[in-house]
Amino acid sequence: MTFGVYVHIPFCTRRCDYCAFATWTDRHHLIDAYLRACRTEIERAGLPQATTVFVGGGTPSLVPAPLLASLLGDIAREPSAEVTVECNPETVTAELVDTLLGAGVTRLSFGVQSMSPVVLRGLGRLHEPAAAVRAARLAVRAGVPSWNVDLIFGGFGERDTDWRSTLDRVLALDPPHVSAYALTVEAGTPLARDPSRHPDDDVLADRYLIADDVLTASGRYNYEISNWARPGHECRHNLLYWEQGDYRGIGCAAHSHEAGTRWWNVRSPERYIDAIVSARSPVAGREVLDEEARVREALELALRTRSGVPALALAEVDAFVEAGLVSMDGARAVLTPRGRLVANELAVRLTAGSEPAGVARRR
Repeated sequence: MTFGVYVHIPFCTRRCDYCAFATWTDRHHLIDAYLRACRTEIERAGLPQATTVFVGGGTPSLVPAPLLASLLGDIAREPSAEVTVECNPETVTAELVDTLLGAGVTRLSFGVQSMSPVVLRGLGRLHEPAAAVRAARLAVRAGVPSWNVDLIFGGFGERDTDWRSTLDRVLALDPPHVSAYALTVEAGTPLARDPSRHPDDDVLADRYLIADDVLTASGRYNYEISNWARPGHECRHNLLYWEQGDYRGIGCAAHSHEAGTRWWNVRSPERYIDAIVSARSPVAGREVLDEEARVREALELALRTRSGVPALALAEVDAFVEAGLVSMDGARAVLTPRGRLVANELAVRLTAGSEPAGVARRR
């Protein structure tokens, strides 16, 4: 049985211009109380042993390492569990890495985004490329079992040469896993209010194909639209999401899922702390998917991955193969690199009226 735990750390030094996540730059005085509330929520939940744990944010590496290690110690997990912590490069120190390793962390994820100073400034990032190099070297020197570099393409001022240089410089650090995301304009962000910095869809498509070519040639295979890894270094926690597994979210704005029911906690850290301290549920809302909706969602998620979907589940599959958007792997339809660019459009051609072979129901 797989079971994941996600812990949300909502504190940041600065909010990036593209970020719409539940994060705050002026709540650092709440860190101690927030971590205590998270530990209380974990204790009350009576969770099964986790096979994956993911600490995200926000900037988890802003939390004093001993506090983060203590929190991780409260999460029951299997001996072979994957434990990931997100880090911003400028916050990574040898002491942080050593403390996290001692707490059972097996994977670090560095929010590098770009190796171009101009692009980093356009994204509203604080760090310089040298910080990413230092963080990666600290992870390697400490013997972190696996680590990831997060990248964003399409930032203001980025040229094809900048993107290729970012990929080359990142690969020179030899990360086992690379994630590359197209810059997305989210409502309410500084980026959304500045159309002059909005990315062009055709440019994003070209940059994605460059990334796939470069990363695939480096020995990292694409196992989900935005993720490339060496075999054995796939993010097991994210795989659990894409396979509709069960997971529990801890902290403000954290989402949970169990057998087709989703729920989520209140958004702000103050409301979350108050609910926990007052012995009230922090849950803000929930939804229940019926069986047909669950099967359709399973297909939509599988379409994003290397395993693809049963060919019978994709209407007009022969036409998509002929157009070079889909390839066949036995009886399964798998998106080609160009097909991944239009994954959302192809997803509307999925049929969930009956359960296709190869999509397992979870009771």
